[in-house]
Amino acid sequence: MPTPRRLGVDQARARLSELTVVDVRTPGEYASGHVPGALNVPLDQLERALPTLKGSDAELLVVCRSGVRSQKACALLAEHGVTAADLTGGTNAWTAGGHELHRPSGGVRATWAMERQVRFTAGALVLVGLGLGLLHPAWQLLSAGVAGGLVVSALTDTCGMAAILSRLPHNRPRATDLDATLAALGTR
Repeated sequence: MPTPRRLGVDQARARLSELTVVDVRTPGEYASGHVPGALNVPLDQLERALPTLKGSDAELLVVCRSGVRSQKACALLAEHGVTAADLTGGTNAWTAGGHELHRPSGGVRATWAMERQVRFTAGALVLVGLGLGLLHPAWQLLSAGVAGGLVVSALTDTCGMAAILSRLPHNRPRATDLDATLAALGTR
C-alpha cells in the first residue's frame, strides 16, 4: 500500500505546475477560495472518483482547509492503491505563507469554512438550550446533547454536525461539478 506523504507549502508551491491538486472540501468552501488550479472532489464523493484517480498518471496533491480531511482522503486513496501527497496545514497554511487563493468568477458568494459553521451552530444551539432552559429545565438537554456530540466528535475524529451542514444548499452550490472535475482529471 502506498504511503501518503506530506508536502509543505513551499514545496507544493514550487511544484504546483507538476501536480494535480484535488481539494476535498465542500463545493461552498472550495468556492470561497482554493489553491490555484485545484479541482474539487468533496471528501464524501471521493469513492466515486476512485476509478478516475486510479487511471490517472498525474501526481496528486490533496488539500483541505487545515489538513485533517486531506489526510483522511490520502488514507482512503492509499487503501485503493492511489499515491497522493497531503498539503501540510491545508489552505490555512497556504494563505499564512503569503499565497493567494483563487476564487471562481461569476459572483459566487463566499461560504464560511465548515469548522466555522460547526462552531457557530454548536454555540447557537447551546445558547438556545440555556436560554430556553430558563423557561423550562428540560430545554437544557439541548445544550447537554450538543456538548456530548462535541465530545464524541473529538474522540472519534468525526463530526456529525459537519456531515449535516455539508448537505445544506449553500455548501453545495453546483451539483454537477464532480462530473466536470472527473472529466478534467481524466485528461491530465
